[in-house]
Amino acid sequence: MEKPNFDTEAAHKYFSVACFNTAWELLEKSDRSTEEDEQMVRLSLASHWHWTQREDCAPQNISVSYWQTSRIYAVLEQGENARRYAQKCLEVSQADDVPPFYLGYAYEALARAAQVVGNQREMEKYLEKAQQVAELIADPEAKQWLLDDLGSIK
Repeated sequence: MEKPNFDTEAAHKYFSVACFNTAWELLEKSDRSTEEDEQMVRLSLASHWHWTQREDCAPQNISVSYWQTSRIYAVLEQGENARRYAQKCLEVSQADDVPPFYLGYAYEALARAAQVVGNQREMEKYLEKAQQVAELIADPEAKQWLLDDLGSIK
């Protein structure tokens, strides 16, 4: 493949963030169309791919990418897809060098996915794990974000 005549690193930096933010805007929109639902999934996956192409990509970036995709699928009530990406988020977030905030959100995603498929027992198990991890988060604001999101699941 021939080298493009633009800065690919700059393009990946731009699209990893732009796609994530646009997906997030759609996620927060209360009256999305079916097309916007599909667009939200495509944007999240595109953001993830662009992150993997960046030189500064870290496990935290991949954790957030998997988390966002899981959240989108949960909102779309596609429980198996939500669980699949939540599990990937958990795998990445369990690395030694990943702060507890990301692990807490991996468990949050698993709890939300379990809620979507109606598995109360699994949902409660992951909520409890997320609560335990939340106690390890030093930043009060970050800890509160997680706790607020956990509170929205029940």
